[in-house]
Amino acid sequence: MLKSQITNLCLFISRSFFHSPSKKQNNKVMESLQKLNLLSISLAITIVSLNIATDLPFIELKFPNNNILLRTTPVKNQSSSIPSRVGSDECRLWTQVCSDEILRLAHEPENVVWLKHVRRTIHENPELAFEEYETSRLVRTELDRLGIRYKYPLAKTGIRAWIGSGGPPFVAVRADMDALPIQEAVEWKHKSKVAGKMHACGHDAHVTMLLGAAQILKSREHLLKGTVVLLFQPAEEAGNGAKKMIEDGALDDVEAIFAVHVSHEHPTGVIGSRSGPLLAGCGFFRAIITSEETGSSADLIIAASSAVISLQGIVSREASPLDAQVVSVTSFDGGHSLDAVPDMVVLGGTFRAFSNSSFYYLMKRIREVLVEQVGVFGCTATLNFFEEQNAIYPPTTNDDGMYTHLKKVTVDLLGDNHFAVTPQVMGAEDFAFYSEVIPAAFYFIGIRNEELGSVHIGHSPHFMIDEDSLPVGAAVHAAVAERYLNDKCS
Repeated sequence: MLKSQITNLCLFISRSFFHSPSKKQNNKVMESLQKLNLLSISLAITIVSLNIATDLPFIELKFPNNNILLRTTPVKNQSSSIPSRVGSDECRLWTQVCSDEILRLAHEPENVVWLKHVRRTIHENPELAFEEYETSRLVRTELDRLGIRYKYPLAKTGIRAWIGSGGPPFVAVRADMDALPIQEAVEWKHKSKVAGKMHACGHDAHVTMLLGAAQILKSREHLLKGTVVLLFQPAEEAGNGAKKMIEDGALDDVEAIFAVHVSHEHPTGVIGSRSGPLLAGCGFFRAIITSEETGSSADLIIAASSAVISLQGIVSREASPLDAQVVSVTSFDGGHSLDAVPDMVVLGGTFRAFSNSSFYYLMKRIREVLVEQVGVFGCTATLNFFEEQNAIYPPTTNDDGMYTHLKKVTVDLLGDNHFAVTPQVMGAEDFAFYSEVIPAAFYFIGIRNEELGSVHIGHSPHFMIDEDSLPVGAAVHAAVAERYLNDKCS
């Protein structure tokens, strides 16, 4: 019946336009269509009629001069229960009701059960950098179920999904997917099933929160005044997956980006962030120290030890006390013999700073100190900063405007007592590569719960999370993205 009515309406409009008895009448029809914007509606109804008749894939059409969103049937194999109604004018102007509704959706009992199931499934099957095939498959399965469009693969196992109008403005939210080469020591029902691998940094929770946000945003898609891009990224852990995602077009058209990381420093559900530099730039170095002359009796241990001591003076004697920096030697190998001088010493470590200028100054001085100090003892130092392996991470810097937006959204969503200005952290994140390209905000979500034992730092075999953080993270992601679009178009 509906198919017949739409088809007849299309024929009526087409005949009125193309088969009027006179040119004068044609002109009147054209004027009416232009005034009432019915030409675009006629075309849209024709396309929809064709869609219904042929069962073509899901089509969305937005009319240019109003807020009407017309949808037809969902893609084959996608749930027909996906909300597809034309939305009312609620949340066209953001109010507290909008924040409350997002929080309510996140905490619906069936949604919380689903979030825990997703997180536990990922946790049981950890995958290392650029090996996240099953994790990526799980994400795509959930996106298909929700009727969310996506591009795959980016950066080998990554995904770029999108919800909304398909047009500008575009705002992105990112989650990392990879695990760590750590044997889990936590005994619980959903312990890692893969020997020597563990989600010890919470990336399983990050993926879950972003999927949770995707479900909320999809149910509110009719309210989105633009497009939310969802980035599921591989290889954050020393893999520079972010750089490869950017190279593969992850940020195409995107004008702002947000991401979260779980934190044992904050109570469960508390959001922490700050404006400006939040996480340090991070680099690594390794020096191979040898004698300048073959057969020389130079004591490489003394030469290398002297260099280590001199390296400590870079920060203590050259850096401003108001500009936090680190140079640490974390490895020293002079062999195992107790009665012979080695012919080679290998030492290495890390350096960190909160600005690019300080970071690259440290890099320059590490090279100078090592080369010149061992030279005093008749030795040479060959340095490697692992630049070809992409082991250098710039500082993660929050844009002032994006930070202000995040704080405003969080306070309205959760209350003043659920937002904290966090101190700078010497840890590093490859989210920094996104923040170098477009305005960005990175934030923490608390998972600390002493009763559960969720108190251990990331990269610990005892690391665990309080899963009550999952719906909170999903709600913050969804509200940050939707409200960004709302504010841009208000």
